[in-house]
Amino acid sequence: MTDQADHKARMQRLKASVDRRIEAAQEEKGLLIVFTGAGKGKTTAALGTAMRCIGHGMKVAIVQFIKGAIDTAEERALKSFGNQVVFLRMGEGYTWETQDRARDTEFAQRAWEAAKGFLRDSAYAMVILDEFNIALQHEYVRLADVLPVLRDRPPMQHVVITGRGAKKELMEEADLVTEMGQVKHPFRKGIKAQKGVEF
Repeated sequence: MTDQADHKARMQRLKASVDRRIEAAQEEKGLLIVFTGAGKGKTTAALGTAMRCIGHGMKVAIVQFIKGAIDTAEERALKSFGNQVVFLRMGEGYTWETQDRARDTEFAQRAWEAAKGFLRDSAYAMVILDEFNIALQHEYVRLADVLPVLRDRPPMQHVVITGRGAKKELMEEADLVTEMGQVKHPFRKGIKAQKGVEF
């Protein structure tokens, strides 16, 4: 068999397999998506999904836990879509900077209260809880309080949760989990955060 014939036969088998899975996938529901891991790109991936929703004319709510002091270009860009996007930056900064558990807990609880409002509102097609895994990991917010709210949200609402160290129970509950693995990072070579890449 020639290389071309072999390639064509493999692609035909692949297409048949993909077509069968597409035909079998008939259910529609709001997805619970988790982006976790030590690698860069978790928030970027979440905001990319927000852009897809915006492109379809859907409303998006973004609640940032932990991140707070940093003014970002993505926040400015997303807010330019007017009432189609709500963007709340509700942390005070990274936990290694604040070093105040009581204060971090207070801010995380405030952010969670705001998030719960969006998670009850079917007008929002997507709710992004950015760096929420950090708040859950440090137990500023208890996962036992979160899971029932996620389960009771509007049936077609998508939720995206980002941050390192996603809890096992959350990943089991999720419909889609992507773990970003760090292979290389410029910071390790002494290269500072770059405009347009990091912020």
